[in-house]
Amino acid sequence: MKLHDDRAGRLILGLRQQGVTDPRVLAAMESIDRAVFVHEKFLDQAWEDQALPIDCAQTISQPYIVGLMTQALDVQPRHRVLEIGTGSGYQCAVLSRLARYVYSVERYRSLLSEAEAKLKVLQIDNVITRHGDGGLGWPEQAPFDRIMVTAAAPHEPTELLKQLKPGGILVCPVGRTSVQMLNRYVGQPDGSFHRESLSEVRFVPLVEGTAKEG
Repeated sequence: MKLHDDRAGRLILGLRQQGVTDPRVLAAMESIDRAVFVHEKFLDQAWEDQALPIDCAQTISQPYIVGLMTQALDVQPRHRVLEIGTGSGYQCAVLSRLARYVYSVERYRSLLSEAEAKLKVLQIDNVITRHGDGGLGWPEQAPFDRIMVTAAAPHEPTELLKQLKPGGILVCPVGRTSVQMLNRYVGQPDGSFHRESLSEVRFVPLVEGTAKEG
């Protein structure tokens, strides 16, 4: 446990130095053992500030990007959050420490099953998952206070913006190339959205439909 604490402490210090300063976000990230979500062969890098490969040609995001996106989302304790792209489950676990409920959609059934098992190991019980097309969101559970998209949308995520509560916030990488812009959309009183560009990022693309596996 001491080694975990030391590595986590160093990572959190590095995130703070890069501008992730929200104490609730940092506490949430420190409380989640990232090693649970990485492949066994990458365990020695679990607490490094870098993205790592997972199954289905996906990645577990770099902790700095997780911190940056979570901070931008400004999740409050009573919020219902929609996450598009469960992936390894790591980002979902961090959000679960901040929100009342997290609804997470994943297009790869095998990834979703693995993520569900890992969330169970950590005794996280406020996450509801779904195998489906993330681009469509989760209209039956809308509207949401916050929405996070962990894959790059090719254009403005208009379908997902429709599923936000008035005044809600959506954070999403947008772009068709290998480098995208991380955008933050904040709902305005007239129903429009103010868009703020935060940083250049690299995410796998948001693909329509569910994945064919095996």
